[in-house]
Parts: sequence; structure tokens; C-alpha cells
Amino acid sequence: MKRYMIVALAVAVCSPLALLAIGKKAEVVSVLDGDTIKVMYGGRKQSVRLIGIDAPESRKNGKALRDSARSSRDIVAILAQGRRARDYVRGLVTKGDEVAIELDIEKRDRYGRLLGYVYLSDGRMLNDLVIRNGYASPLTIAPNVRYRDRFLKSYRYARENGLGLWK
Repeated sequence: MKRYMIVALAVAVCSPLALLAIGKKAEVVSVLDGDTIKVMYGGRKQSVRLIGIDAPESRKNGKALRDSARSSRDIVAILAQGRRARDYVRGLVTKGDEVAIELDIEKRDRYGRLLGYVYLSDGRMLNDLVIRNGYASPLTIAPNVRYRDRFLKSYRYARENGLGLWK
């Protein structure tokens, strides 16, 4: 009973350090792109889609082609930005790093990826760092909207300061 009270308190506070303490830990296996990492979580390898952000695609696929058509931007330019976003994330997390994953209302996307807010060992949120440093845009999909305002503020900061892809 005592453990459940501690977990409930930590989740209610949503402090990164409290989240690290409640045991939702994972070990980074690889960085797939600017908004998806692969981790060992729950005893198996799983892809984690960073909730609330959308980085450019780093590989030519259907989404990259749709983004190109929608924005009238060259696919080569989109892929180059996607590689920059992926490399930025690789500079923050590498194979073997321990991270904590905070889940929201919806736990998985239609592709079976875990949806999470990922915290580095120092307590910083990876999702927010990627946006705040200009390598992703906010992407809010209900019901996972817990940090929508934070991400919008970080996005404005990156754009106003010409950071990352906004240089």
C-alpha cells in the first residue's frame, strides 16, 4: 500500500526526478530518428515515439513524401533536416543510457510504438529538448496533451532565436 501511495504522489507531481524513482526505467538501444528511439523496456525491445513532437523524416517513406507535397518543400531538404534532427537526438542519448518513460492516456500508437515522454538521467525531458533546440515542431494528438503548452512555448523560443532547423 505504501508503494502505491508513493507512485501516486510521484505521478501527480510529474517531477522528472520523481518519475525516475518510480521505476519506469528503460535502456536506450538506438535512436531511430528525431522523434523515435528504441529501448529495452518491460523486458523487451520497443520503439518509443516521443509524444507531442514531430521531427522531419530522416528516411524516404510515405510520410516524407506527404510532408514534401503538403509543404512544397524538396524531399532532399526534408531528409537532410531529418538527419540533423536524428543526429541531435543521438548527441543526447546513446546506446546503454538509462532513461525514464512517462506514459500519458494513450499508451501506444497505431503502429504499436510506445508513446512516451522520455527523461534523461539528469531529469531533463528529451521531447522538450528536441523542440526547444529547434529540431522538431509540436504535434498534439488527443488525448495525450499533458505538456502541450510547454511544447508550444519551447517551439516559439526555438523559432524566435533561430535555433536548430530554424537557423
